[in-house]
Amino acid sequence: MGRTGEGPRGIAARAGSWSARHRWAAVGIWVLFVVIAMGLGSAAGRVDVKESEQLSGEVGQAQRIIEDAGLKEPVGESVLVRATDKGTTSEAPEFRQAVAAVVEAVDRTGRVAEVTSPYDSGTISKDGRSALVRFDIRGDPDTASERVEPVIKAVAGVQEKYEDHLLIAEIGGASMGKTFDDAFGDDFKQAELSAVPVALGILLIAFGALVAALLPVALALTAILATTGLMAIVSHYQPMSDTADSVMLLVGLAVGVDYCLFYLRREREEREAGRDPETALRIAAATSGRAIVVSGVTVCVAMAGMLFTGLAEFQAMGLASLMVVAVAMVGSVTVLPALLSLLGHRVERGRVPFLNRAKRRGGHAGGARGAGSGGSGESRFWRAVLERVLRRPKVSLVIAAGALAAIALPAVGMNTQNLTLDQEFGDRLPIVRTYELVNEAFPGGAEPAEVVVEATDINAEPVRRAIADFRSQAVSSGASRGPVEVVTHDAENVAVITVPLVGGSDQDRAEKSLALLRDTVRPDTFGEVSGVSAPVTGQVAGSKDFNDQIVGAVTPVFAFVVVFAFLLMLLCFRSLTIAVTSIVLNLLSVGAAYGILTIVFQHGWGASLVGAEGVGAIISWLPLFLFVILFGLSMDYHVFVVSRIREARMQGRTTRDAITHGVVTTAGVVTSAAVIMVAVFAIFGTLSMQSMKQMGVGLAAAVLIDATIIRGVLLPAVMALLDDRNWYFPRWLSWLPDLTHDESVAPEGLARKDTDTDTRDTDTQVPART
Repeated sequence: MGRTGEGPRGIAARAGSWSARHRWAAVGIWVLFVVIAMGLGSAAGRVDVKESEQLSGEVGQAQRIIEDAGLKEPVGESVLVRATDKGTTSEAPEFRQAVAAVVEAVDRTGRVAEVTSPYDSGTISKDGRSALVRFDIRGDPDTASERVEPVIKAVAGVQEKYEDHLLIAEIGGASMGKTFDDAFGDDFKQAELSAVPVALGILLIAFGALVAALLPVALALTAILATTGLMAIVSHYQPMSDTADSVMLLVGLAVGVDYCLFYLRREREEREAGRDPETALRIAAATSGRAIVVSGVTVCVAMAGMLFTGLAEFQAMGLASLMVVAVAMVGSVTVLPALLSLLGHRVERGRVPFLNRAKRRGGHAGGARGAGSGGSGESRFWRAVLERVLRRPKVSLVIAAGALAAIALPAVGMNTQNLTLDQEFGDRLPIVRTYELVNEAFPGGAEPAEVVVEATDINAEPVRRAIADFRSQAVSSGASRGPVEVVTHDAENVAVITVPLVGGSDQDRAEKSLALLRDTVRPDTFGEVSGVSAPVTGQVAGSKDFNDQIVGAVTPVFAFVVVFAFLLMLLCFRSLTIAVTSIVLNLLSVGAAYGILTIVFQHGWGASLVGAEGVGAIISWLPLFLFVILFGLSMDYHVFVVSRIREARMQGRTTRDAITHGVVTTAGVVTSAAVIMVAVFAIFGTLSMQSMKQMGVGLAAAVLIDATIIRGVLLPAVMALLDDRNWYFPRWLSWLPDLTHDESVAPEGLARKDTDTDTRDTDTQVPART
């Protein structure tokens, strides 16, 4: 049973009203908040995620043993010397001269220690055509990639002297880290420099005025700056990371621009419809402001789902995204109304003549027929689409849902894995070729497993015997071809065993070798000695444990996000039907995004268009990440459109008229917001790293589907078929708190410039079936 009459004003309406009355105070408080957050963050400094916090399995346990013992395992590097002529071997004089030149060159840099010639260590391939010069990078291993460049240049200098007959190239933790950091940094720098101008350009086209276009970008950037400071403070409790920074920037720009766009466009519509500026701002605060709060809370809940993964990197990303969404939401309902009140009609300054002539020709044909029903608030294209959808809602539902289900179907066979270096970067980086050649000549040598042995007395006879047995059985079991090396730290009672895995860069074969070590060799050797821990770590182990943990996190994360999003929609719209359809439609758009990812990156359809040939897999963290991000961001559009439909229904329109009004009057906003998101995400699809390409393509495709097929076809078709059942709220749920706090917009023709009608405190709800 519904109710009509007075009700509590929503928080967005109250915040907007206060800000409009205290304009300078609101702006001052916001600026002060941003400055204080940045200052405190700078003073506090950021704490980054440690390696031991990355995973909770054996990899994390091994790293904790190393950290607790106070050991700083140096980063190992190798220089591959390989004969390019078939007749040349490691015994050739020129080969020996090249090896000696490498040893001398790297030692002369002063950046290395423990330089070992292959003729002393035996690191010569079976065919005799390849050899490895090994050494460690001096200093803190966490920053080794920052100090390796002189060594890389020294090796390149030797290569120039022998390039006619030998290939000489460096590879190792530091050089690979530098390559990754450079590529990652260049990619994100390109994305960050492109994103803001692209968003500003699209907003300029959407509004036709420079000031109106600058407002959303300014709000997003100030929210990002404030959150950067807050992240540094929070990092002392939940460590952060560079990846969390990048995701925060991406999400902050998307939601910051969206929220401001929703608010600004509604205020503009109301003024164009003839309402005075104060009334227009009040209506925007009560309607779009409330939609922003509902959407923001829903997005925050979705982002909080990452906290349940148990992965420190995901937890950092989730918390950073949650904070920037919360900050952008607060800014949208506080400082934005104050700025709009201060600017008044000056928000239209900096008009672009050509764009405004086009808008006048196409936008005002309908005249001032009511709030948002004419002018820039209505879309002729979507009105035409809706006429066809509402004429045959069943057919529209079957065709659209069937198409999305067909697109989503390939996701059933999605293959997820951590991408290897060659999959991530292709053949555009020289180090990728070096990586392949090292694995070919020394299987598993580029990514060996490490067994970190901790004992009460590392030199006790049973422990020494177990280590010796492990070394021999690692080879005899077929897990490794050797050499298996041991470094013992007597004072710390820790030993590190390095085991090259059979399989090398072949992830499946390498994981089988890893399983042999963990499940057979280790129990048969260290299992017989009490008081000994021997976790197996390394690149392959890290990839395996990460995948296992991601798979284990899927159910709790999905359950948390879906259940809490359902509850929020139920409380904020007070409709069981709206809550259910919201979840189903969002899941359908996520499924379609998964399908597109699988089709392009796993099966290779259209992969050449985005430079993704030969990847053959989806990076393991992406499906869960996409689910959380997309589920949150897609609620922006859904809440905004459904709120407008509900508002029209409350004013007494029929369900079909309300659907038409709600969709066509929000189409411009949703289209502009979606175009910005798609453009920004598409930038990531052009980057060099495959993981970034996959993220960009997945996000862009999902947003495009969500803003068109879902909101323009499926949502109106479903709501038209359900009719009044859209507002069904069973009596047995009446005990739930009512968070609707409706600020009913005055019916058409009221509250214009020539009337003093106050629409602030009307609270009407559509009667619900019981």
